Amino acid sequence: MIAPATTEGALRIVPLGGLGEIGLNMMALEYGDTIIVVDCGLMFPEDYMLGIDLVIPDISYLIRNREKVKAFIITHGHEDHTGALPFVLREIDAPIYGTALTIGLIKEKLEEHGLTSSTMFETVRPRDVVSIGSFDIEFIRVCHSIVDGCGLAIKTPVGTVVHTGDFKMDQTPVDGEVMDYARFSEYGESGVLLFMSDSTNVEKEGYTLSEREIGYNLEEIFRKCTGRIIVAAFSSNIHRVQQVMDAAEKFGRKVVLNGRSMVANSRIAKALGYLKVSDDLLVDLRDLDSLAHDKVVLLTTGSQGEPMSALTRMAMDNHKQIKVTKGDTVILSSKFIPGHEKAISTMMNHLYRRGADVIYEKVSEVHVSGHASREELKIILNMVKPKFFMPVHGEYRHLVLHGRLAQTVGIPEANIMLAEDGDAVELTPESITKAGKVEYGRVFVDGKGVGDVGEMVLKDRGHLAEGGMVLAVVAMNSSTGEIVYGPEIITRGLMLEEDRPGLLEGARAVVVEALGGVSMEAKMEQLEVKEEVRRSLRRFFNKALERRPVILPVIIEI
Repeated sequence: MIAPATTEGALRIVPLGGLGEIGLNMMALEYGDTIIVVDCGLMFPEDYMLGIDLVIPDISYLIRNREKVKAFIITHGHEDHTGALPFVLREIDAPIYGTALTIGLIKEKLEEHGLTSSTMFETVRPRDVVSIGSFDIEFIRVCHSIVDGCGLAIKTPVGTVVHTGDFKMDQTPVDGEVMDYARFSEYGESGVLLFMSDSTNVEKEGYTLSEREIGYNLEEIFRKCTGRIIVAAFSSNIHRVQQVMDAAEKFGRKVVLNGRSMVANSRIAKALGYLKVSDDLLVDLRDLDSLAHDKVVLLTTGSQGEPMSALTRMAMDNHKQIKVTKGDTVILSSKFIPGHEKAISTMMNHLYRRGADVIYEKVSEVHVSGHASREELKIILNMVKPKFFMPVHGEYRHLVLHGRLAQTVGIPEANIMLAEDGDAVELTPESITKAGKVEYGRVFVDGKGVGDVGEMVLKDRGHLAEGGMVLAVVAMNSSTGEIVYGPEIITRGLMLEEDRPGLLEGARAVVVEALGGVSMEAKMEQLEVKEEVRRSLRRFFNKALERRPVILPVIIEI
């Protein structure tokens, strides 16, 4: 369903991703002839998305209204808020607004895709205000698991909309840049029509620990280690990178960076002044073997067990330059992203086989979340004091629970909007309503293909993965319908022929019998012959093996 035109005088808010899942964050705000897009993120594939590299939002609505799209407003540099830009910018040409590190990380990503030359960037600082069409947007500093994160206060013709971005209330951040409580409170005092807030950690009671706590815990681990230390972390978490480097310097260890994104992000953060590190602390990977094991820290990517990541290759003893040995301590300083648990567990088992000791979130405090817990979510609600509330950034249960939490601090249930991807939400000074759906969904990126793999292809891949494939080749005389060659039965992913001797011979006999019962007229139609072969083999393998392989008949007319 395509939502009708925006009601005159109303602000339209259209989430295209991020409301119903973690990741894929993208939201359009539309008034008159102006659309601004808040964030433009991707999502990493779920288990059933076989062969898929990335998932990005369906932007059909934006393409249909591309002349209205005036800007991309990016809250921070995580890929679930920026990763779709290389694909979206091919369709929509609009400037990108963000803070210095956010823009630096986006430029690095766009350069990989050859897109920076045509893209306009606008670097802002917290408390800067930019005017775009009908909107005045102020960037407000928040704390998160990446430097330079911002919330947004968006003044619109119908009233002020405040969006937290991803945040937590860290009273002792590593860089000393505390969340700008004053600006959120000032907007609360002056009147906020709609508040949109991060729902990720709404299930967690209390308060989220400060990032600085990790620094103390890392120091304790470093103090006890007598061998080499390997720390795996998200390369975008510059505060975590800083604390690892600080601990290394305190205990007289050199730091080796490993992994393309770790090297690139550290370089960008250092150039912009967000990462403070002395030049003599860093050592090139090529010099690793010349360092004593008790004098080195290896800072690497791969904490999620990604198949080709540096740490996974180390665990599999397949890394050309780094061999994990007995006495090494591996610290997984990141959250286990849902869906990656099995890969991480497998990687850890292999690290233990190499003789390493592995420290991770479940056995030690080596990671804290970047998202606010329930008490912080209550505080920000009381601070902003909105008329209407719309939870964002979370799976549907997170949005529901956040809505209920808002009721406990006094927001009426009637004023809480539970929206999902594709909902066209209309906001006026007196009301917030849904006005239908726009085009929305997920677009799969597979290699160089964007959107050419759909649900049907994924289902086929699932069938192939679960049941394997049977190829049946038959050559037939085009005049008489007589079998000239075959049938030859070839299987892949179904079974080994030597495990079931005689089974494929039985399959050949079934095909011969099935084709023997087909009329001469039907044998002249390839589609009829293929369907008969497919039907007979499907029944045969289901009865013989209780398996449902994909059957591919190949009929050759001679």
